[in-house]
Amino acid sequence: MKSKIIIALTLFVSTLMFGQKSPANSLQGHVNEVKVNIEYSSPRVNERVIFGSLVPYDKVWRAGANENTTIEFDRDVKVNGKKLKKGKYGFFIIPREKNKWICIFSNKNDAVGSSSYNEDEDALRVKVKTLETGSIIENMGFTISDHGIFFAWEESMFELKIK
Repeated sequence: MKSKIIIALTLFVSTLMFGQKSPANSLQGHVNEVKVNIEYSSPRVNERVIFGSLVPYDKVWRAGANENTTIEFDRDVKVNGKKLKKGKYGFFIIPREKNKWICIFSNKNDAVGSSSYNEDEDALRVKVKTLETGSIIENMGFTISDHGIFFAWEESMFELKIK
């Protein structure tokens, strides 16, 4: 009986860890002297229309799947020229039909989904210009470069400049 429970628990944990449609990812890097940590779950396009359909325009979106995406800085920074104190932030996006999306750094970094989002908890909002990638980016993801953070999914991408 004990071995059946262990097998069942092992299968359950394996399903949770490896069977997720939007697996959890963690990314660490440096932008100039700033240490950046991003935690997110990466959904797939799976032949769907993402922006304007699955992720509606003009609505707050958690910038990933499952638990909210978080971005952490180990020192005060400027994001697209606007000041943001060091810390860990919930990260949200408001996609728009035009190429001026809004990125939100929320003081609440432990929410699940966009339904608990509250504008009063915003630490910073910045507008970003999105670019078309020219091809489908199947896995939603982030990249940390020498100049900032890149986001890409479906046929859209943008950069947050970090100083």
